[in-house]
Amino acid sequence: MTTDSLPERTEAIRDRYREVFATVPAGIEDRIAVAGVTGRLEAVETIEELRRVLLAGNPLEARVQQLVHFAQLIALGRAGPARLHARGALRAGAGLPDLVGVAETSLVTSGMPAYALAIEIIAELIDTIPLAETSSAAAAAGEER
Repeated sequence: MTTDSLPERTEAIRDRYREVFATVPAGIEDRIAVAGVTGRLEAVETIEELRRVLLAGNPLEARVQQLVHFAQLIALGRAGPARLHARGALRAGAGLPDLVGVAETSLVTSGMPAYALAIEIIAELIDTIPLAETSSAAAAAGEER
């Protein structure tokens, strides 16, 4: 267990999420709150350390990891976390064509509901990406085919 103060320890957890998502997901805030009330912050820190080992030490680059997270959450029908990881993928260097690739693959592996959910999330993100980026990414995707 670390000797840092409780506020420093909880802020360190939040900072890891801000690095990836630019925000702290509500579920993480809930974990921190419950851990604080019950004296179980060490358990949350242990979970976070496991995540660090599995993700930071992973051979997949951050962009690919976020796309995998997006795909798995789409398949599970978990809209909120899928939205978070779609944005995380964009922050890690993915483009809209990458997200569309996940959507199209999800149709084959998980059916129309998964595809529809992925497209819904991607459509929400279109307004958050500068038009020049979406146009150049679409043109590049067309050239690769």
